[in-house]
Amino acid sequence: MNPAVTEAKTSNWNIPNALTTLRIVMVPFFAWALLVDGGESVLWRTVAWAIFVVAMVTDKIDGDLARKHNLVTNFGKIADPIADKALTGMAFIGLSVIGEIWWWVTILVLLREWSVTLMRLSIAKHVVLAANASGKLKTVLQAVALGMLVLPLREVEGWPETPALVVWWVAIVVLAAAVVMTMWSGYEFFRDAFKQRRHHRSRASV
Repeated sequence: MNPAVTEAKTSNWNIPNALTTLRIVMVPFFAWALLVDGGESVLWRTVAWAIFVVAMVTDKIDGDLARKHNLVTNFGKIADPIADKALTGMAFIGLSVIGEIWWWVTILVLLREWSVTLMRLSIAKHVVLAANASGKLKTVLQAVALGMLVLPLREVEGWPETPALVVWWVAIVVLAAAVVMTMWSGYEFFRDAFKQRRHHRSRASV
């Protein structure tokens, strides 16, 4: 195979990496919209929700494109999890600031998320761990819960107030499930990571 072709396929200048960069750029705008008027602005909370949804959609698209067209790069491997954790982390922090999520939940989840990310990056040269089923379910539950809680469900007035409150309680239940899966998937990751690391060291010493 022509080396130039291979290099072109793995160039950092590609659409998946551009979408990943876009997600990172969107984080401060999302945070600003969420925190306008202490989170009590129906308009800006809705804008924040729209930004969050667009970011989640681009996360799905860039991953699919990278795998389908063999556009996985070292930049993408590092930037993609950072973009994901920056967005969800900002959502957790912002929602705690405006009183939608308890701070202990945010701290617990962020400690798990960033410890897994740092561990994954530290062993990436020797061990590659694919996302397991519990990790994928955790990601979906977090996205659904955060997406619903970003909406101004407790700020609306009039006839939508009751259905909005019902949706808010559904979001809290989904958030609880997300926290459980976050902790469980974190345990599974570290268990598998240390197992693979021991296996790699044993092979290297032979």
